[in-house]
Amino acid sequence: MFLPRFVRKDTTSVMKSTLSTARSRLDLNRQHLRLNSTSAGVDPAQISSASHGKKFTSSFKQYATANNKVVSWFHDVPMGLDTTTKEVNMVVEIPRWSNAKFEIDTQLEGNPIVQDEKKGEVRFVKNLFPHHGYIHNYGAISQTWEDPTTKHDGLDLFGDNDPLDVCDIGASVLNTGDIKRVKILGSIALIDDGELDWKVIAINVEDPLSQELFDIHDLYVKCPGLLETTRQWFRDYKLPDGKPKNKFAF
Repeated sequence: MFLPRFVRKDTTSVMKSTLSTARSRLDLNRQHLRLNSTSAGVDPAQISSASHGKKFTSSFKQYATANNKVVSWFHDVPMGLDTTTKEVNMVVEIPRWSNAKFEIDTQLEGNPIVQDEKKGEVRFVKNLFPHHGYIHNYGAISQTWEDPTTKHDGLDLFGDNDPLDVCDIGASVLNTGDIKRVKILGSIALIDDGELDWKVIAINVEDPLSQELFDIHDLYVKCPGLLETTRQWFRDYKLPDGKPKNKFAF
């Protein structure tokens, strides 16, 4: 006699939780989709940058433009995933060896690249000896999103509500706003401030070394120490700010 009551109560609780998650996710999707309305994407060759405001200040915004109008780094640059070649399009936010923390703003209309702020101040990543700033070209894979309402299977962690991060290990120093074709080699599951923050490791297909690299094992062989240094940097880069080390899943 008590079992049906228990089942009904438990089912109601699950349904309420599921409904709440669905509403949260729908609100986030609406927030993203209301900003721009171009459908499948814009040819990357037609996209250029237009800057507004003074660089390294809160007024700075770098927009993507095509055909004399603003398009979105987040929505309108095609992801262009090719599962055969493992290639994808990367939007460069932060050039290698630089300190200013630029990122695609998913909240502002037009989704410009801006400098991240904390407590009203623009953010810079401090140097972590012996490195200067970011050790790789750093950016995002457009048309991707780490869902903050969905828990990863097997981990008690949610996504960080940002596009998927990508690190280009190629030799060239790229520019903020560059769109590059990169080959995916692997990924690191960083836990940053209690959120799952994947870092995709890739190489610019224009780099000569890309013809010799096809997976993480090749990186160990061809670039000894690179992956170990990459993990160390992501683990320790907040230490100069007096924060604890980051951790990794898996």
